[in-house]
Amino acid sequence: MANPQFFSKYDVPAPRYTSYPTVPYWSSNPTRAQWIEQLNLGLAPQNSSWSMYVHIPFCETLCTFCGCNTTITKDHKRESPYVTHVLKERTAYLKAAPELARRPLVNMHLGGGTPTFLSARELDRLVTGLLQGLTKDPRGFEGSIEIDPRRTNPEQLEVLRKHGFNRVSLGVQDFDPEVQRLVNRIQPFEQTRTITEAARKLGYESVNFDLIYGLPKQTLETTKYMVEKTLELRPDRIALYSFALVPWIKPAQRLFKDEDLPAGAEKRALYELAREALLDSGYIEIGMDHFALLTDGLSKAVNNGTLHRNFMGYSDVRTDVLLGLGVSSISEAPGCFHQNEKVLPVYEEVTEREEIPTFRGHLLSDEDRRRREQILRLMTRFEVDLESEDQAKDVAIFLNELIKDGLVSMRGKKLVMSRHGRPFLRNACMALDARLREKAPEARIFSMSV
Repeated sequence: MANPQFFSKYDVPAPRYTSYPTVPYWSSNPTRAQWIEQLNLGLAPQNSSWSMYVHIPFCETLCTFCGCNTTITKDHKRESPYVTHVLKERTAYLKAAPELARRPLVNMHLGGGTPTFLSARELDRLVTGLLQGLTKDPRGFEGSIEIDPRRTNPEQLEVLRKHGFNRVSLGVQDFDPEVQRLVNRIQPFEQTRTITEAARKLGYESVNFDLIYGLPKQTLETTKYMVEKTLELRPDRIALYSFALVPWIKPAQRLFKDEDLPAGAEKRALYELAREALLDSGYIEIGMDHFALLTDGLSKAVNNGTLHRNFMGYSDVRTDVLLGLGVSSISEAPGCFHQNEKVLPVYEEVTEREEIPTFRGHLLSDEDRRRREQILRLMTRFEVDLESEDQAKDVAIFLNELIKDGLVSMRGKKLVMSRHGRPFLRNACMALDARLREKAPEARIFSMSV
């Protein structure tokens, strides 16, 4: 573990770098026509492929740690109209970019919100409609879904398995009853066990647990318990996220008392305890905050150099296009980012006309593309080749303190994270973030880096 003093020294607001430029620095907004042009350019090569993300915003209750775009409701009559609007959006895209039907669809991911807010019947209608006329990648299609064990039943999993879904990601966060109470997510261990075993019995090849460290009232003792219960079920993948405290974006987080939240070295100690236990139990550390068994695709991607990172986190494959459907979803093509309308009634109004619900985006410059690849390389390989002697000198100056502390090193024109420096990966990426360095944010917009 790095010197505990470093966690206070370098615990500064920093992006998570699921994209570059990061969303607050998107500036050259594309028109809808420009976005479609960029989408078609991404699909133009004969060997191109694509992925699909579908956002389901509904949740029955609010988890107070959550930073996602959600709609809190118990009204399940909203399911069917929303599915209809997503399918209308799909129709609009197939008209505007017909190559979507001809290029292989590598994976489909349903996220939220709570995708299993939808009944088995509506999930079936949604996925049937989304896949109609598309070409699944013959080399292997992956279907995945984020599920809330409190809101999921075997019938829903059976429907998705029928469509070729083979991976599930369970929202767990923590197993301690008091922590669960404070984040408004009461979820007994047996609920998680039941749905994990049901998924495996149905033939799902990979089960992921989302865990969070840094939640209110978490301690070394509660974290040890969380890891022990996780290892009882031995998920194939684990995402161990740092709690992102952003109450200026999500006011519900103001319900926490500052003194209830572990911070700095105390917070990082929770991660290190979990990390050591997972490594001792046969997991491999993947990039930042992720772990996987040797048999899982993420571990294989690390070994063969194909590990990727995008808006959905780490993945074992990179496609030319990521198409996001549903309210607030983000899409990515080689030269452009695109985000859908974030307000649900506006999204529904636009898709009712079978139009693409453009809210904002960013046309990447040549420099943006180069910096994106550098940051992606550092986030997935912990090292990156710099463009020139000038950039190497600039990065060395910017990271002077991290270099002196042995957290990063410069080897000619190569920037390398040390093993002890990996907790400060976000800090190192800031050296490559030209837009952030050119204009620091005037208000606090990022969570803390540690």
